Amino acid sequence: MTEANKISVIIPCVDEEENLKELIPYLLKFGGDLLSEIIVVDGGSTDNSISLAISLGVRVMHSPVRNRATQLNLGAHHANGSVFYFVHADTRPVMEFAQVILANISNGKQVGCFRYRFDTESRLLKVNSWFTRFNGILSGGGDQSLFIKKTFFDSLEGFDDSYCIMEDFELVRRIRQKSDFHVLPDEMTVSARKYKENSWVKVQLANFAALSLFLLKVKPSRIKSLYLNFLNKRIKSITLVE
Repeated sequence: MTEANKISVIIPCVDEEENLKELIPYLLKFGGDLLSEIIVVDGGSTDNSISLAISLGVRVMHSPVRNRATQLNLGAHHANGSVFYFVHADTRPVMEFAQVILANISNGKQVGCFRYRFDTESRLLKVNSWFTRFNGILSGGGDQSLFIKKTFFDSLEGFDDSYCIMEDFELVRRIRQKSDFHVLPDEMTVSARKYKENSWVKVQLANFAALSLFLLKVKPSRIKSLYLNFLNKRIKSITLVE
C-alpha cells in the first residue's frame, strides 16, 4: 500500500560499502518520519555493501543485472512511498531534503532535482557546480538526485533500461514532454572521486562526448564504451548492458 506524503529513497549500488556507511545513517537521521523506507538495490557487489545495508535496517534488493536503470526501476517497483527520491551512493543530500521535497510536491512540483557542490575546494569543480543552478540541457543528471511523484513516474513507465548510461537524461527528456522540471536552489554535496581518479580534462571530455552522442541518438552501449575509454581501468570494470 502506498504511504501518502512519504518518501521512498532508492539507492543503486555496486561496491559502495564506504559510502553507504555514511549515507544511510545520514538519510535516516535527517529524513526521519518523512521516509517510508530506504531501498538499496545492489547490482552485484563483491564488498560488504549488502551486509552493511542490512545491518543498518534498510531494505536490500538484488538486481539480476548490473545496470543502473534496471536497478532504479526494481527499487521503484517495490517502493511504498508516494514520492520516489533517487540518490547516488556517493552524494549527500541537503539535510532538509525530505521537508524540501514534500513541500515542493505539495506546491504542485511533481518532479525535480537539486543543485550541487563538490566535496573539494578545486576552483575548476566550483565552476562545474555553479552551472547546476540552471534548468537546461545539463540539468537532471543523477548526481543532482531526482525526486518524482510515484504516480507520475508510473505514467512514464520508469527509466528506459536499454540505457546503460545517460538513463537519467533520457528520463528527464521524457519528463519535459509532459511536465515542468524544477531545479531547486538547495545545494547537495557530490563526491569528486571521479575527478581525483582521472583528471578534470579527461572527465570533461568524457561527459561532453557522452552528452553529444546521447543527443545524436547513438546506441547507449556505444556511448558507454566510448565514455569509459576516456577514464581509468577501475571505472572501465563496470559491466556493459546492451
